[in-house]
Amino acid sequence: MTMSVLSDETFSRPMSIGELARKTGVSADKLRYYEREGLLPHPRRGSSGYREYGAEAAGQVYFILRAKDLGFSLEEIADLLRLSSDTESGIAGVKARASRRLAEIEGQIARLENIRARLASLVAACPGHGPLECCPILSAIRDGENAPTCSCAQTPKGF
Repeated sequence: MTMSVLSDETFSRPMSIGELARKTGVSADKLRYYEREGLLPHPRRGSSGYREYGAEAAGQVYFILRAKDLGFSLEEIADLLRLSSDTESGIAGVKARASRRLAEIEGQIARLENIRARLASLVAACPGHGPLECCPILSAIRDGENAPTCSCAQTPKGF
């Protein structure tokens, strides 16, 4: 499950966990977590007993970060890492995993667009003043209505 070695000479020698954390922008605790979860291979230990990471680990951390940026969960990233070394069916598996994630994101977008439309309707219906019992936003939250109209007389403050 190793990723391609980065050509940058910054990663040419073994690094401690602190160095890897600084160079990748990921905390040492997060790197240890990735190891425990199997996203990063366990590094070799130097004579001092400290972890020693190579460029492969940095490449894998960047892979994880970019996959997270695309909305993949850590479980999905683990699948992608496994599939990235499957020469037989890896590309089909990667496409299937990405297609499922895309469908999930499209569903989330549809739900968010629905929420936005409902909230915009409530904001438009709210005068922004008057008695609280006449607030269409609070009424909708409390009573489950979409965009109630206010039955209270809505006179601007100070009139």
